[in-house]
Amino acid sequence: MQEKNIVSLKENERIDDLERNGYRIIQDTGRFCFGMDAVLLSGFARVKDGACVLDLGTGTGIIPILLEAKTGAAHLTGLEIQKDSADMARRSVLLNGLQDKIDIVTGDIKEAGSIFDAASFDVITCNPPYMTSQHGLINPSDAMAVARHEILCTLEDVIAQTAKLLKPGGNFYMVHRPFRLAQIITLLCDYKLEPKRMQLVYPYVDKEPNMVLIEANRGGRPQLTVEKPLIVYKEPGVYMPEIYDIYGY
Repeated sequence: MQEKNIVSLKENERIDDLERNGYRIIQDTGRFCFGMDAVLLSGFARVKDGACVLDLGTGTGIIPILLEAKTGAAHLTGLEIQKDSADMARRSVLLNGLQDKIDIVTGDIKEAGSIFDAASFDVITCNPPYMTSQHGLINPSDAMAVARHEILCTLEDVIAQTAKLLKPGGNFYMVHRPFRLAQIITLLCDYKLEPKRMQLVYPYVDKEPNMVLIEANRGGRPQLTVEKPLIVYKEPGVYMPEIYDIYGY
């Protein structure tokens, strides 16, 4: 790893400590900041040593940076359409001295199949927009709206491009909302990405799940393992032990 670098911050930006390998990340308080879903996805994904990893819609680069800290991946790439977010991601990579391990590419998920070589990644991850464009009032130029709503890409766009870019036998990891689970599994199967693992995430033991983590394998045989539920909070403000483990505290 290269030495860490000094980078400049823009208005409303701050540097947050990721509590992993001393890594830090630049975030803009007026834009979409990463949440628990990205952290849980980085803990759910299985990345073998030497793997080549792509994160679709990487935002400020949180998932590639966490996966670099947690795994033996050889190289990681983040694809992000919003120029300001991609710029923050690049500066975070530079801040942590990871420019030899992580590339940030500015581009459209819908065009990912032409930006990168076909079947060139061992692992692809994605924390996509959860809501369809019909959910609520949205401003298509607003960074938070783009992160939360399917304005610039749809779930099918993500899955279709993943199918093009994964190596045969490669794995796809995604975090999403349970209310779209039927559509997720249908689309994965349509694109020959076989669902292999699934874990529902519950805010409290007595509440309904609000996230789902899913792994799919390109060309895999039909067999889905449903892992035990992941409970986030023991009580308000106090995580369950599994969550502390994922965060690395």
